[in-house]
Amino acid sequence: MARLFHVPLSPFCRKVRLSLAEKRIECELAEERYWEPSPDFLRRNPAAKVPVLKIDGKTMSESAAICEYLEEAYPDPSLMPRGRDERYEVRRLVSWFDDKFHQEVTSKLLYERVNKKIMARGFPDSRNVKDGAKAIKFHLDYMSWLLDHRRWLAGDTITLADFAAAAHLSSLDYISDVDWNRSQSVKDWYATIKSRPAFRSILADQVPGFPPPAHYADLDF
Repeated sequence: MARLFHVPLSPFCRKVRLSLAEKRIECELAEERYWEPSPDFLRRNPAAKVPVLKIDGKTMSESAAICEYLEEAYPDPSLMPRGRDERYEVRRLVSWFDDKFHQEVTSKLLYERVNKKIMARGFPDSRNVKDGAKAIKFHLDYMSWLLDHRRWLAGDTITLADFAAAAHLSSLDYISDVDWNRSQSVKDWYATIKSRPAFRSILADQVPGFPPPAHYADLDF
């Protein structure tokens, strides 16, 4: 059985979890306090970051590389389209959420509100929280524009781009930092992806000291 060293609200870990679940790969989850790295964990990943996946006799790190490996080793169902241009668009959007969205939104909301307390690194920076709350509006509007032209974020089929976006938004939704009333198309998209079997373990996450809102696991939120 595969084993994933993770943190429940990490969007990068959630992206890998969603990929594993969508491909129906059985996986054991092991929470890892990566900010207090043990010698064993540093041997698995000297960068002291999650996710780390043990699968097929290998130990892998970095969520993008892990997801690419899973796509090649377990191609059914595919999370990447066949066409070269379409595959580029998926990779572009995955990068958008894992880089731009993460820097402008996730790191300023989730990390300030949750990670600092868990890691005992002080109180939230109100300026960062304010900047993150402002920036997420732009990203939701961009997603709305994409969904006005496509069935899914990158095209006509669900892809890794949708899971990357859902990983970030679900982490933020856990702390009620997503205004689902801003865009009906984004809300409908999230309701659809949230109802997939792959999302069940994500919706069951519980972080001590941070209870999720009532709508978090509600498929008809």
